[in-house]
Amino acid sequence: MKSKTEYLIFNTSTRRAFINITPQVANIVTESDIKEGLCLVNAMHISASVFINDDESGLHQDFDRWLEKLVPYSPESYMHNCTGEDNADAHLKRQIMGREVVVAITKGKLDFGPWEQIFYGEFDGKRQKRVLIKIIGE
Repeated sequence: MKSKTEYLIFNTSTRRAFINITPQVANIVTESDIKEGLCLVNAMHISASVFINDDESGLHQDFDRWLEKLVPYSPESYMHNCTGEDNADAHLKRQIMGREVVVAITKGKLDFGPWEQIFYGEFDGKRQKRVLIKIIGE
């Protein structure tokens, strides 16, 4: 079995963002030369997310509004922020949107359903964060 590990680095200019990382992940899969296997994509920070969905800007706006309604940015409202932080909402948003995805690799390519794309979700931006890409297979 072969494996390949890479990292993507993000430092968004806004507190919240959704970034399509499918092209970068697909390039890493191609570089791996793995034809059949699995690709793990993992947000390596507790206030960021990786998820699969449609690449449609209205949907991303809906996610942002929905998350903000469920878990508003309101530093005075959360016990976690008593530690000197102001990002409790980001931790909760990450919990909702998820930590990681696994995508099958078939014939050397990411094997998606219709419209599926991989996204990095940032909920406490303006600082550097990493996403792990781990590919295993033959």
